[in-house]
Amino acid sequence: MISASWGRAARAALLGLALASPAGADEAFVTNQGSGDLTIVDLSTMAPVATLAIGGKPAGVAVSADGARAYVTSPEGKYLSVVDTRERRVLRKIPLEGGPLGLAVAPDGKRVYVADMYEQRLFSVDPEAGVVATAKVGVTPSGVAVTPDGKTILVAIRDANKIAFVDAASFEKLGELDVGRHPFGVTIDAKGERAYTANVESDDVSVVDLSSRRVIATVKVGKRPYCVALAQGRGFVTDQYAESVSVFDLSTFASVSQVKVGEYPEGIGASRDGKTIYVANWFTNEFWSIAADSLKVIAKAKTGDGPRAFGAFIRAMN
Repeated sequence: MISASWGRAARAALLGLALASPAGADEAFVTNQGSGDLTIVDLSTMAPVATLAIGGKPAGVAVSADGARAYVTSPEGKYLSVVDTRERRVLRKIPLEGGPLGLAVAPDGKRVYVADMYEQRLFSVDPEAGVVATAKVGVTPSGVAVTPDGKTILVAIRDANKIAFVDAASFEKLGELDVGRHPFGVTIDAKGERAYTANVESDDVSVVDLSSRRVIATVKVGKRPYCVALAQGRGFVTDQYAESVSVFDLSTFASVSQVKVGEYPEGIGASRDGKTIYVANWFTNEFWSIAADSLKVIAKAKTGDGPRAFGAFIRAMN
């Protein structure tokens, strides 16, 4: 059941529309777990343009393919916030029991898939009506991703060292695959051919061929990797304990470089043209941009307290 009181109250959640983004500007929606809000950053200027109150220690975030909605999980509040990205306001909060964390939006925007890290399940959520189905997936589900055709959902099963495959139509678990230790973030490439899991305790990334559902490579990265982004034939991995982004070649799986960033980096994403990588630094309250080719830091933006941006946090306007 969706909270019915989110009409006027949602408008009050818009705290600071201090600046306006240019029409059509790409934006980042950065969850701040400590301050309980969402920082919106104009990626053309790397300036924060708004802050929305979310509450409930927000962590996960996913923007719909059309850019119209952003969805935010609040593990302590036990709800999913639905955000209108153009009006910059919270439309509603959908109650979710347990500990909602990782999430992904179906390509058509009709469903949001949310991992419940406490109760071993995945929710299928209708953004208008609430939860429509659940699937048991395994112990401590974390990151979630959907194939580009919308047919298969991948879930990182952290404490089982596996990823689970879920059929989107029947919402039944199709199977599992062993990966590294404690997979957290999971990313699927644009063609739907490979998935990449950041394995926190084995300090590596598992590369999964989705047609055969087998691990075809394991890439060593920095200490405590959490999330993976893909751009320009490279993989970019946030290493929380190393305070770095590890870079590797997607063809050879060879290490390319390590880029020093802020403390405890977590969320990472790529611009639509693949030229820029964006990183949320949890402990330094900063959001950085990095050139994907030169690996040089371009700019830094201040966020709220404890930015995580765990998920697909970029709104890319066409």
